Amino acid sequence: MPHLPAWLQSVHHDGSDGFVSNPYPRLGERVRIRLRAGMDAPIRRVFVRTAPDGEQAFTLMTPEEATPPSRWWQAELPINQPLVHYRFTLEAEDGVWWLNAAGPSYFDPLDSADFKLLADYDAPAWLHETVFYQIFPDRFANGDPDNDPQPHEYEYRGHGPQTFPWGTLPPDDTPFPLVFFGGDLQGIVQHLDYVEQLGVNALYLNPIFSAPSNHKYDVIDYEHVDRHFGGDAALASLRAALDQRQMRYLLDIVPNHCGYWHPWFQQARADAAAPEAAFFTFSQHPEQYAAWLGVWVLPKLNYGSAELRRRIYGGEDAVFRRWLQPPFSADGWRVDVANMLGRQGASQLGVDVARGIRQAVKETRPDAYLLGENFFDATSQLQGDQFDGVMNYSGFSKPLRHWLQGYRQGAWGMDDSISSPQPFPTAALAAGWQSRLAAIPWAVALQQFNLLASHDTPRIQTQVGDNEALHRLAAALLLTFPGVPSLYYGDEIGLSDLPQLGSRGCMVWEERRWNRGLLDFYRTLIHLRRSSEALQRGGFQLLAVERDSIAYQRATASQRVLVIAHRGQQPRPASPLPVAHGGIPDGARFTELWSGAEAAVVGGALPLAEHPQGATVWVMRNA
Repeated sequence: MPHLPAWLQSVHHDGSDGFVSNPYPRLGERVRIRLRAGMDAPIRRVFVRTAPDGEQAFTLMTPEEATPPSRWWQAELPINQPLVHYRFTLEAEDGVWWLNAAGPSYFDPLDSADFKLLADYDAPAWLHETVFYQIFPDRFANGDPDNDPQPHEYEYRGHGPQTFPWGTLPPDDTPFPLVFFGGDLQGIVQHLDYVEQLGVNALYLNPIFSAPSNHKYDVIDYEHVDRHFGGDAALASLRAALDQRQMRYLLDIVPNHCGYWHPWFQQARADAAAPEAAFFTFSQHPEQYAAWLGVWVLPKLNYGSAELRRRIYGGEDAVFRRWLQPPFSADGWRVDVANMLGRQGASQLGVDVARGIRQAVKETRPDAYLLGENFFDATSQLQGDQFDGVMNYSGFSKPLRHWLQGYRQGAWGMDDSISSPQPFPTAALAAGWQSRLAAIPWAVALQQFNLLASHDTPRIQTQVGDNEALHRLAAALLLTFPGVPSLYYGDEIGLSDLPQLGSRGCMVWEERRWNRGLLDFYRTLIHLRRSSEALQRGGFQLLAVERDSIAYQRATASQRVLVIAHRGQQPRPASPLPVAHGGIPDGARFTELWSGAEAAVVGGALPLAEHPQGATVWVMRNA
């Protein structure tokens, strides 16, 4: 594979305001787009390549007055279809080169990684200023012991539920779905002061609808909050308490499957002619049926049924609509296993179902956030017509984890795993991030739900082997990467995974057990995130990809933030960081977020002292 000339590193475009005059255009509008390159780039002419109605077209860009260390070109781009994709063709002294969202190339690339603008796309604008806090309700705080599950209340697979003392470990032989600690919505309300002081301004709650398990992904009633979490009244009270603090919240829903004891499934089993029988897929009625990954307690819902579609999202009183309205007024939904929704062998209705859900949600509440769970390649669901974003495992946290701790990958039903203790090369981290960003419109990339850990993964403290420097590094990247950051409850005070409970341990409320330094670190980062236009809406450009270090900038037309992360046990030696290819002029001054150290760009580089394991964040100071 031939090497690209070095000057191409300085050629840059992204969807931020320094390059696109309106990232959210209306159909029929004309948008000014710009391209930046280094002063010494041997470019003769630049063309914008578009494909109106499928036929390619080239528009010659006009050079602007140079502003060292950069040259600029501009052109008018007509927004003449719902999705406008474009790339740049560079006619240079040393040949013809191309630039799309995946980066420069020596061949004419495919359309799939072109830069993309969505016409008439109404994004939830509040997301840019939001930092989420994920709560697993049973494990956060017990606000009302009177509603704790008791063994006599019901039977689940031959056992009754048990509520254990807060923070204790259950016996090894206790069925994990029946391990309760009494957490509820009242407990969340009682600790909102803590959440607010942390700096976050939105909650993501794991499922709260009626279900026999602690996790509630086996829902038996979409119409009511589980009584052990306080019932419907407790959710209305939570909404009111959040309103007092100008905070928002997401609900978690399981439309792919329900619980075995859901009345719909029990009616379907009892009568093959019942309307509900069409909600499921029986290979032999009533005992053999499709279930989520074969788990018998989670029968899969069949969206070939028009009545099911009406009840879940299509009807005026549908589940997706009901909880977005007063008195609950949720600010959006997290959709469980969105990668599998409506997909079942020969019946592949996932796109239709996702679009139907989106229509229902946006009709009910136009600014609602529609978030999908997808551990894999979700780019086809992120083109503006399905989900606003997904839990960004594939595009952020998994590549980061592989870079920090080596590769490990398994699959459901797989006894073994594919693994290597050798950490990813930094180039693999950079390519993994860039490929996912390139495959979706920039407006959608800014809505991706970024996270380090969740109820389905080990905690970040466990992932990094209790190495606090690497924990802080990961947190710094989370709060500065394009998208919407989310913290998993307790990560900010240093919680680790526990035997039997994994990442779902009880929140620790004894302050003497908190890692105070880590908590302050998170608070500082969150404050920066919520006050920085560059981190909320700024573009993204990789500046350095070294053996054990990576550096990038987030920038708007008026602000810049540089992020440098070093994973190595040995410090990165003192040496300048080249930044001219990022359009950063000599004399630009930066201040490091925690140390207060100052540095000015000289000769196209930012002088850096020895950089220990961890991350630094440099904020450019206006003259």
